[in-house]
Amino acid sequence: MSASRRSGTTDALGPDEPGESGGSDLLAALLDGMDAALCAFDADGVVTHWNREAERILGWTAAEAVGRHGFAGWAVRSADAEEVQTRLMSVMQAPGRQVHEFALVTKDGGRVLVRTQSAAVRGPDGKPAGVYCAFSEVHTQIDLERSIALSEALFEDAAWGVVLIDADLRPAVVNAHAARALGIGRTSALGRPLGELLAQGVEELEAAFTHVLAEGAPPAPAEMWVTVRTQGSEKRRCWRNGFVRLASPLAEEPVPLGVGWLFQDVTEAKQSEQEAALLRFRSNQLHRAARAAAECEDPAEAATVHLDFALAGFADHALIDRMVPSPRSEGPEDSQGSEGEGTAVRLVRLAATPAGAPGPSLLTGAAGLPVRYEPGHPALQCVERAGAVRADAGSVPEQRAREWALTRQWPGDAVHALCAVLRSRGRTLGVVTFLRGSGRSRFERSDAAYAEDVAVRIAAALDLADAVREK
Repeated sequence: MSASRRSGTTDALGPDEPGESGGSDLLAALLDGMDAALCAFDADGVVTHWNREAERILGWTAAEAVGRHGFAGWAVRSADAEEVQTRLMSVMQAPGRQVHEFALVTKDGGRVLVRTQSAAVRGPDGKPAGVYCAFSEVHTQIDLERSIALSEALFEDAAWGVVLIDADLRPAVVNAHAARALGIGRTSALGRPLGELLAQGVEELEAAFTHVLAEGAPPAPAEMWVTVRTQGSEKRRCWRNGFVRLASPLAEEPVPLGVGWLFQDVTEAKQSEQEAALLRFRSNQLHRAARAAAECEDPAEAATVHLDFALAGFADHALIDRMVPSPRSEGPEDSQGSEGEGTAVRLVRLAATPAGAPGPSLLTGAAGLPVRYEPGHPALQCVERAGAVRADAGSVPEQRAREWALTRQWPGDAVHALCAVLRSRGRTLGVVTFLRGSGRSRFERSDAAYAEDVAVRIAAALDLADAVREK
């Protein structure tokens, strides 16, 4: 029994009257169902109500508590009784609520530090008729305050994105950092499907949310690449994601309320990591190619070895075109390797990777027939500039891209090209061309630097082959 009038005191609802016992039962049920401990005093300081949570914390039952005058002699030490009673009852003469901390005594003699919130109970005439006091253990209250403070800090000041995803996989709460990462206002993102915010990566994220709702949080963070929709453009980002399942603490069985999604943008670190790994791989390939080429008796074969090692992870096709003197040239090449005025550049295909299936490069061009490159061809530009040249088919239909490649005497699936000049001893010997299909990205500056490193080694091998033949 949580509230009674065993000593003749009258509770705040007034004395029981016929037909009104249901009201007292309802009040008792409500008080017993509260998560906070609650007691009440009449205007004379006599305990009139005592619920089950108060009994759990202090050990005193309602039968033992109701009817006592204050806490003196049982729930507080005698030395503290007067001060505690004065502070509790003073709220009758003050507006609003008061918060105090007291050390109460349990039934078994222990002491518990509690935090109380007390307020006056007004009678029908508006005058104070008593006091109600809700209390809880201080450590429990501090834990609650810490949880609330943590939630507020995460959604206001956190240096990473925090999004509360509801059971329909839509944002319910978004903090400031996440809103900036998504390129949208905090309120604008609420309730919208992720597909409206992200162009790519939506399926992976929604699959993760579904897994967390069903199975719980994963044991480690997950990195995902996403493409964020912004005004007039898209940004590709790498996010390191953490997920936690949110369940209601009020339900008897855990009921998923959604997913707490925390993420941090690690794009720059991830790109640096990838670039470092790529640089290590390419350095290893150059080293391995040099070791393998050193075992070739034929320097021309050594040139194809360098080409094959460079191709791995770098391009889909590769060609070596050797420059030969033009019958129309009026003089030999000058000391800088550039042709004299009016000289036509002729390139003969020396080696190429198989166009149909992967395999080692094959030496060709025994007949010495020049490749039918049209004026302005990237390979010819490469010779004229003595530097790397990049070319792309662009965003065109597949048939147009195929025509673009075949017109330039390249395999039909090529859409990205990189030409690097072959120079040795101050002379231009030819061009090496690397080609990528539509499944790869276009060549970048770092790719051009790597192609030039490979070209230096191929040029040295071809120069050596010429020197051997002249002996």
